[in-house]
Amino acid sequence: MSVAATISPESVAMAVRVARKQEETMSPIIRAFFDRPTGSLQYVFHCPATKKAAIVDPVWNFYPEAAAVTTESADEILEHVRSEKLDVAWVLDTHPHADHFTAARYLSEKLGAPTAIGHRVTQVQKLWRDLYNLGSDVPTDGSQWDRLFTEGDTFMVGEIPVRVMFSPGHTLASVTYVAADAAFVHDTLMMPESGTSRADFPGGSAEDLWNSVRDILDLPRETRLYVGHDYPAAGAAPEYMATVAEHRLRNRHVKDGIGKAEFIAARTARDATLPLPGRMLAALQVNIRGGRLPAPEADGHSYLKIPVGKFEPR
Repeated sequence: MSVAATISPESVAMAVRVARKQEETMSPIIRAFFDRPTGSLQYVFHCPATKKAAIVDPVWNFYPEAAAVTTESADEILEHVRSEKLDVAWVLDTHPHADHFTAARYLSEKLGAPTAIGHRVTQVQKLWRDLYNLGSDVPTDGSQWDRLFTEGDTFMVGEIPVRVMFSPGHTLASVTYVAADAAFVHDTLMMPESGTSRADFPGGSAEDLWNSVRDILDLPRETRLYVGHDYPAAGAAPEYMATVAEHRLRNRHVKDGIGKAEFIAARTARDATLPLPGRMLAALQVNIRGGRLPAPEADGHSYLKIPVGKFEPR
């Protein structure tokens, strides 16, 4: 009698159910990295079964007072990848950031992994190319990334399924990456005590942000939401994760019971008091290039443009 003949249909059905259960409960292992000068949170998540990994929103350090760029934050991520023996499948941006340069291109070149962002980055490129008066020097077709994701796109990181949600409001192009029971929600939600992210940048919308946040809060209540920023006191550690259930219970801006009109009024009033990020005018011209500096000039150095008089002082 063959081995196959000794396996009952009930055993096969049980094995299938167990496999499906394991698939449903496969949970990514997540490591957060914090860039204190910008309050930015960067993430590496990986599949425990395969060691396949993805990097989300890495920081390329920029020092405005010296116009110097360094790679200590990205190199910390590289060290983690190497020490954990991870195989990075993707370097992901959630949106073109206004407060730091993205290190996506740097890490892509170091690791041989493709870069990706939401497909509406092309709208952000067009908007900011006009603000900088860059002309045709910067293509606005998203070709600076290896892949442009659209709403509902899916991909795998090892055995972890990842789904892309379009999450505008903070920017025109923002996306959320839902990786099994975790979601990287970038600048939509802050930690519950802080509420939500601002929506007053060019192309931002408090109404769009409300709709995006409500979609995120419709995820299963146990979903872990990893935010893009925290601003702890000097010496204190950042906070960066709360579940959907925790946000629905106590997020100061969007907990259950707060309505759309109340949120928009509160968000708009709060945004009117906020200064523009100190690195914004430097960062966006790098980030619409996918994390590349402008082409070097005759002396071998890159030069950033500052549009004078296009923004009101705050």
